[in-house]
Amino acid sequence: MSIPSPRRRRRTPEEARLEAIMCARARLLSGGPDAVTLKAVADDIGVTHTNLIHHFGSAAGLQSALMGSMVADLAQALDTAIVRLRTDEGAPLELVNAVFDAFAEGGAGKLAAWIVLKGDLSQLEPVRDAVTGLVHAIQEKLGDPDGQAHARISGAVLFIALSAFGEALIGPPLRDMLDQDEDSSRRVIAGLLPHFLLKPAQAE
Repeated sequence: MSIPSPRRRRRTPEEARLEAIMCARARLLSGGPDAVTLKAVADDIGVTHTNLIHHFGSAAGLQSALMGSMVADLAQALDTAIVRLRTDEGAPLELVNAVFDAFAEGGAGKLAAWIVLKGDLSQLEPVRDAVTGLVHAIQEKLGDPDGQAHARISGAVLFIALSAFGEALIGPPLRDMLDQDEDSSRRVIAGLLPHFLLKPAQAE
């Protein structure tokens, strides 16, 4: 059954852009990248195809704007994880939960996969500061001002982020296959995390 088009109404250019990006995000999450077309988004928000071209230039322009919006949200979510780490006790599970939540928020896992498949990794540049900030926050929490544990901490962040990315993409069906509960991935990563952060001699 087709969804009736909304009544056309006046919007400021900024309102039209934001509404189109919100609609494009919903389409990405429900139908994947192929669902994000100018015609579909224009129909959803009640504007003409030409009007949407005026705002974004092309389908690629709309997709780029969507990527930028979602990457900004991911960076903000990672910044929130950093704040939690600096203000809370920062137990391993709390850190893992913060990063997993960041990748799950608003479909960031699917977005990252889309960006990688398109090959435009420059779209992920805004995440760089958030990721390095997370490494520095863990250094502060561990009391490592000289950066002696930097390599181990960077490895730990890589481990958590890759796991969170995988969970966001294929976690639910894979957990079902293995008869695992919703939080099982997070608990496994939290249990392994101390081994990344301990000094080599301590880890033996």
